[in-house]
Amino acid sequence: MVAGEASGDQLGAHLIEALKARGRPAHFAGIGGPRMANHGFRSHFPMEKLSVRGLSEALLHYREIAGIRRQLAQLLLAERPDLFIGIDSSEFNLGLERQLKEAGIPTMHYVSPSVWAWRRSRVRRVARAVNHILVLFPFEAPLYEKAGVPVTYVGHPLADMIPEKPPRDEARAQLRLPSGKLIVALLPGSRRSELQYMATTFVLAAHRFHQEVPDVHFVVPVVTRETRDIFERALYEQQGTDLPLTLLFGHSHEALAAADMALVASGTATLETALFKTPMVITYKQSPLSWHLMRSLAYLPYVGLPNVLAGERLVPELLQDEATPAALCAALINLLRDGDAQRRQRERFAEFHHLLRRNAAERAAEAVFKVLEQRG
Repeated sequence: MVAGEASGDQLGAHLIEALKARGRPAHFAGIGGPRMANHGFRSHFPMEKLSVRGLSEALLHYREIAGIRRQLAQLLLAERPDLFIGIDSSEFNLGLERQLKEAGIPTMHYVSPSVWAWRRSRVRRVARAVNHILVLFPFEAPLYEKAGVPVTYVGHPLADMIPEKPPRDEARAQLRLPSGKLIVALLPGSRRSELQYMATTFVLAAHRFHQEVPDVHFVVPVVTRETRDIFERALYEQQGTDLPLTLLFGHSHEALAAADMALVASGTATLETALFKTPMVITYKQSPLSWHLMRSLAYLPYVGLPNVLAGERLVPELLQDEATPAALCAALINLLRDGDAQRRQRERFAEFHHLLRRNAAERAAEAVFKVLEQRG
């Protein structure tokens, strides 16, 4: 198995747990993070080596990442595992999966590459690389069925984990947030490269919002010590140390459960926010080169998962040059003052939760055993 970032590590951990629950002896190895390691997974390389986002950032680390993939391929071709499962990280995994498949090792891919947001020719690349694909969203399965790729829609594990009625009062008490305040969650990203582009913008937007809405308290969950340091440095440099703000190490789910609204960097966090029924504004900034390359390939008019699921611009999106502190502040204030918009978001978010709650890990484990049985 190979997972290249925190969300993949979480998916892998749930899948390993579901596979082990069936009582069949199995060994799990490859590349993974701490959650997978907690279930006995042995990682040959640090997962953080693969955790880059954006095309230009990936190019900067290409030689190191390519070297890791080459070494891992040699190891797997020598060991010949019963099955290889690539978890997301398609730019790393699809090439590896194709090499293994051509050598007679069955391969699965868990989480569809964004074929709905990029060129559909990627479906053909997936078909050459895998024996089976597990997808998280219902609109993805028909794309693969049409191309003749064996596919299973498993739903999204986050929809299984997150309660349909978030415990807002309990979360606020747990985080010791001040009572009677408007709670705004700020989620500027989970990777170092994301914080480098967005931390200052988020701090300045919070400054402006606080000037307009004094009775506010911000809550900011960060994933790693490194991303925490970047955000704290932005606070210091922008004279934001006097902001009413609680900086958390982890606890993103508690922060989203506690929040009245959120400003969220595009990615899995937007889906988490939706599942917690928290009205939001989506934003994203990356290097100009990565942005140019992405826009030249994408064909959807929006990037946030809630908008992709809704098939419309349900949630405001401010991307790249539009993502200024003033514009983000204005979008949050508009959302705060528009009760109908908040209600529409919450209603659609509840629909998404029902749609995606499918006991994903169990469905994925069942599909894995079917592929293994076909091998004999």
